[in-house]
Amino acid sequence: MKVWPSLTHTLIRKRTLLSWSSGKDSAWSLHMLRQDPRVDVAGLFCTVNQAFERVVMHGVRVALLQQQAASTGLPLHIIRIPYPCSNSRYASAMTAFIDSVRKENIEYFAFGDLFLEDVRKYREDHLKGTGITPVFPLWGIPASALAREMIAGGLKAVTTCIDPKRIPDRFAGRIYNTSFLDDLPDDVDPCGEYGEFHTFSFDGPMFEQPVDFILGKTVHRDGFIFTDLLPRDTVSPQTAESNHEGKPCVS
Repeated sequence: MKVWPSLTHTLIRKRTLLSWSSGKDSAWSLHMLRQDPRVDVAGLFCTVNQAFERVVMHGVRVALLQQQAASTGLPLHIIRIPYPCSNSRYASAMTAFIDSVRKENIEYFAFGDLFLEDVRKYREDHLKGTGITPVFPLWGIPASALAREMIAGGLKAVTTCIDPKRIPDRFAGRIYNTSFLDDLPDDVDPCGEYGEFHTFSFDGPMFEQPVDFILGKTVHRDGFIFTDLLPRDTVSPQTAESNHEGKPCVS
């Protein structure tokens, strides 16, 4: 299966929006897209839980999401969805968003999916007939090779959510690096493609400067373990020093 649909040989670059989860795969997708002369990455879009003002599943605060986007130099489209959110309400929110960006001459949506056929089919089916084509810049790259390629390429990320049914608690709030990969159980996908863990990217070749933050509390909620990240400019030095959970994140 092709990663990209056939494109005519033309000098016109395809205006593309990237689905941005705040994590490593979407960040690396941006890095790869920017190296493709056929693509004009026009912005990012992300779904946010409007009840908590956090990225869906990743649990990242909107303030850090906005700092990320600013560091990429791209506009950010936030799609706020209710909590809890039914499939129909999610689809309605996405349909409204698609209708709005078509007026901006967007031709492609890019997604950081790796190999889950059902997820890809869902995206393709949802965009069918909209005039927007889904593309998958990471599709088919073996997860083990991709994980180490991202790390070697300078991507830095930290886990913000883990599924304790699939991965031990000790992986919460950890830096995604070679040590992280070496410690993973053999049955865990090294990119977390089955939902074993989710990350927040804070540095790498896709950013103009690192996104500065401090690790906050780690809590159990809705069957998952979330590690909060606090924008450093919202935390006083005294609070960071006195709170054992307000520790800086280091690579």
